[in-house]
Amino acid sequence: MPTANAKTNILITGGTGYIGGSVLSRFLDRPDFGHLNITALVRSPEKAEKVKTLGISVVVGSHKDDELVEKLAAEADVVIAMADADDLDAANAILRGLEKRYHRNDGDGKRPILIHTSGTGVLADDARGMYASTKIYDDLNPDDIDSLPPTQLHRPVDMAVIDADKKGYVRTYIVAPSTIYGFAKSRLVDIGVQNPYSIQIPVLVDASLDRRQGGMVGEGKNLWPNVSNSDVADLFHVVYDNARNNPGMGHGSEGFFFGENGEHSLYQLGKAIAENLVVIGRGVSPEPTPFTKEELDKYFQGSTYMGSNARCRANHSRLAGWKPKNTKADMFAGIPDEIAVGMAGKRGPAKMH
Repeated sequence: MPTANAKTNILITGGTGYIGGSVLSRFLDRPDFGHLNITALVRSPEKAEKVKTLGISVVVGSHKDDELVEKLAAEADVVIAMADADDLDAANAILRGLEKRYHRNDGDGKRPILIHTSGTGVLADDARGMYASTKIYDDLNPDDIDSLPPTQLHRPVDMAVIDADKKGYVRTYIVAPSTIYGFAKSRLVDIGVQNPYSIQIPVLVDASLDRRQGGMVGEGKNLWPNVSNSDVADLFHVVYDNARNNPGMGHGSEGFFFGENGEHSLYQLGKAIAENLVVIGRGVSPEPTPFTKEELDKYFQGSTYMGSNARCRANHSRLAGWKPKNTKADMFAGIPDEIAVGMAGKRGPAKMH
């Protein structure tokens, strides 16, 4: 039988990534940190040694190692998966481990918890920048989300996670951030183990620097939500607290939590980049221009994903207690710094995955 003061065992994957490092760092400052036994799966032995200095248990390995991931999940009360939203094998390994954890004969009768990281890319359409969709998804409307076809980005893993909840051996929650902006600032960044840079805005910045002109897909009319890195980290902890202390909160198909605090068009983002390039003498015009087919091939592997709509409202997240602080204005205010980092080559070429 578990004792009353037994520690909560938490497994974190992706803990040195842009999202994961910020989420993991938040645990260090929690008043209940002393009652948590946190294990981070880290690929680099060098990073692992640094993470250990923070009072976190570390296992060196990859989320691609199914047997290792399954074993670690079987020992966890909570798994927070932030390594790869589209790795179905890794997700299934985690779920197999959590099923073993549920059936383990320790007498507590509790379902373990999985908090899985997805993204609002699951909502993306094929607008190619030519129109703003009127369709807006609501994370308080599970039927609407359930209507998404299995061919959508992230959807195969999301469906596996939801199906596991239906089977009754785990309670699952899916956090789906949108366009995340801002440099990560955390204890893990300070010790040199966390990636502090996002993806979507840096990709646009790098492409625009190379072509010396802000760009967009098509006419840039498509709309995406946005959220800061700091607010995303807060959202994960809001979901974690509710999952631990409020079992009645929706989970499974009712356990989606969008991360959004406003939305922008690709044109607006391209224009902000174009204007800032002109200011520093690296751009021709303050008006963004469409990427040519050759440029789409060069910068985005031929994808028009950046021209999609992925509109949503984070009503479930807010109902759970999430209070995002940063807005679209903060995202645009950070563009000059993103350009400076891109010019300095500090983060290397940004790539869409």
